Amino acid sequence: MFWLHCRPGQQLRWSPGVNPEAPVSGTPLGTLVIPVRNEAQQITAALAALPAAVWEHWRVRVVDGGSEDDTLVQARAFPVEALSSAPGRARQMNAGARDAVGHWLVFLHVDTRLPADFQQQILTLANTSVQWGRFDVTLEPQRWPFPLIAWFINQRSALTGVCTGDQTLFVRRDFFQALGGFADIPLMEDVAFSLRARRHCRPLRLRSRVRTSARRWQRHGVVKTVLLMWWLRLAYRLGVSPHRLHHWYYGSSG
Repeated sequence: MFWLHCRPGQQLRWSPGVNPEAPVSGTPLGTLVIPVRNEAQQITAALAALPAAVWEHWRVRVVDGGSEDDTLVQARAFPVEALSSAPGRARQMNAGARDAVGHWLVFLHVDTRLPADFQQQILTLANTSVQWGRFDVTLEPQRWPFPLIAWFINQRSALTGVCTGDQTLFVRRDFFQALGGFADIPLMEDVAFSLRARRHCRPLRLRSRVRTSARRWQRHGVVKTVLLMWWLRLAYRLGVSPHRLHHWYYGSSG
């Protein structure tokens, strides 16, 4: 089940077309991009958790931003394209999207798990005008107050049309390219992309849930993390430089 929120927007130099009903044999449906840096403790579990259909019908790219551990060594134990780029999530995701194959790009955080029906969810978009969207999210472990935080994240995105990286952004490749990819900024690249994409059509909300780690809230405290994230988004919308926000965020989180 999905909800379509597209509306007329500004003209782009791209032709929407339609998506295939199913991947043609030997042709990837899309490219899955996983940006990483010093994630040796996470990458094996992340790749092992990918649904079987991903390995069958998607190109998987792990893009390393200068790890000092053996993240890439572990990644290469799987049938992935292991790439290196300059550090920075936006740069890494853009590198992974460059020369991508298939109709779709999916950007997955290393601590986020796709739903088992991921492939079926994407295939429901066949013959629609959907250009981009995201999943609802569940935070793990699922103990108080994380279900409430996840509910607010999902409702906020539904209301604003702004997606964050832990909700697993998916976007048609030609639409992504027409928008110029992610802005080369050190923080808020997902918000910046959403604001640009939203001018043309609102994101699709898929109710199948991705599961993402609540480690950020566990490490730094729920109240502090929630307030910090709201403050960063507000400051960004008020025009504060993403470089300054990056300093505030990583200065605050250690």
